[in-house]
Amino acid sequence: MTPPPIPTPTPDNGPPTGPSTGPLAGVRVVELAGIGPGPFAAMVLADLGADVVRVDRPGGAGLAIDPAYDLTNRNKRSVLIDLKADGGAGAVLDLVERADVLIEGYRPGVAERLGVGPDACLARNPRLVYGRMTGWGQDGPLADRAGHDIGYIAVTGTLGMIGRAEEAPAVPANLVGDYAGGSLYLVIGVLAALQHARAEGGSGQVVDAAVVDGAAHLATMIHGMMAAGGWQDRRGANLLDGGCPFYGCYETADGQYMAVGALEQRFYNEFVRLLGLPDDAPARKEFDRWDELRAAVAARFKQRTRAEWTEVFEGSDACVAPVLSLREAPAHPQLAARGTFVEHAGITQPAPAPRFSATPGAVRSGPALPGADTESVARDWGLPAHSVPAAGPEAPEAPGPTAG
Repeated sequence: MTPPPIPTPTPDNGPPTGPSTGPLAGVRVVELAGIGPGPFAAMVLADLGADVVRVDRPGGAGLAIDPAYDLTNRNKRSVLIDLKADGGAGAVLDLVERADVLIEGYRPGVAERLGVGPDACLARNPRLVYGRMTGWGQDGPLADRAGHDIGYIAVTGTLGMIGRAEEAPAVPANLVGDYAGGSLYLVIGVLAALQHARAEGGSGQVVDAAVVDGAAHLATMIHGMMAAGGWQDRRGANLLDGGCPFYGCYETADGQYMAVGALEQRFYNEFVRLLGLPDDAPARKEFDRWDELRAAVAARFKQRTRAEWTEVFEGSDACVAPVLSLREAPAHPQLAARGTFVEHAGITQPAPAPRFSATPGAVRSGPALPGADTESVARDWGLPAHSVPAAGPEAPEAPGPTAG
């Protein structure tokens, strides 16, 4: 497959255009700027139509990412507030009073020291959903320690499941921990708590989302299989972790890869027929000959290119797919037909998910630049005059499209 051309980015950093039509239209979210899973969770809420106001700090959030290209800040607006300055906490509490949700990703105790912890916020707005995103959680012996995705998924057993038996565990970017175990669990918790807060007699509450909790929870089925004797507690020895010769990736003649997931007998039958596997190859249930079967499958895949094998398996139920790169993925016929990726302001990016028949989400604006939306937020949220400080000289300049 030929990768699609990469357009020259011309980011649109203006406010969201037009009224939101997503299912969370009318929901107001305050996001205290951070990095990683917190901003992604807030982006999901914004994609679904919430009015997300990101409270940026002077000097940025800690990573040297050009704000104009930080797609996790799309569909948001930004105000610039120094929480360590006089009046900073009060400005955030003015926003909180008018909000439905707050999201923060500080270490435990930091928000309290800044004057915007749960007690202060819920005193100002008793129906507020206060979402807290951390790696280790709000308590426990590691709660105050620094960490990143790889460490969180390491201690939950999740990382140890990924990769070949004879090699070190494979690092799955920061998708399994930060975003699956962190962001998405925070979103689930926030939406559940929001439902409770809006019900008769409901109230606000604190949602404690920890990457370690979510990453462990994702492996629930595996723990059940292990208890039943259907999963070995070692890497690359099981049905779904690459130990099975008909569930894995194989190199092609051009150095690319095909992914095989022919688990069920009827899918496996079609797989071996289209692959042209010799009749004397080991059967799928000859477990003691799986290494021979794997070698036979690998030898066949090495005889053709990825494009050729893609054509062979096209339209079949053999459960085989080409392994595409990030730049190739948007051009895949299925993803192109569904609009899984969209182009906004010259940047190709994943479209909002999931989809809704009556209240569709959309990419309404590019990444919010720090402090760019002070006036519109003050107007739309009915804030007192000068309640939200204007972006002062300490605010980072809005970079142009070619800024590094």
